[in-house]
Amino acid sequence: MLSAGTKAPDFTLKDANGNSVSLSDYLGRKVVLYFYAKDNTAGCTRQACAFAEFYDDIVSKNAVIIGISRDSVESHKKFSDKYQLPFVLLSDPECQVIKTYGAWQEKKMYGRTTMGTVRTTYIIDEQGVIQTVMEKVKAMTSAYDVMLALKEE
Repeated sequence: MLSAGTKAPDFTLKDANGNSVSLSDYLGRKVVLYFYAKDNTAGCTRQACAFAEFYDDIVSKNAVIIGISRDSVESHKKFSDKYQLPFVLLSDPECQVIKTYGAWQEKKMYGRTTMGTVRTTYIIDEQGVIQTVMEKVKAMTSAYDVMLALKEE
């Protein structure tokens, strides 16, 4: 897991439309960077829809929202269209960025231990420095917690 106060590692991934998007494209704005497991699952859908609900409030704080999962560009497109998500979803099928940001971890589910994406959120400032790290966040409260954190800054 990366720490607050460190420079956020830059990356370039494909968005839901197949366009290349880099973290450095957003220098000068705050970035809410959240990692989630899978499109169209109950918790991840709740989290994405909550971010959509708080979208205007977050944007009013000079921030953008970026969601990252291992899902394909095509999956992100369908997910984004289905729920009318107004923010960027990026595809990381090789888990390079997910691992770099420490969101790829051991998970225990139904008595089995597997590796997977753990719901994690970073708030990155206008200079590309990590301001806030939220580990193992809850799908239902993630967007609200981000709003509270942005209000405190």
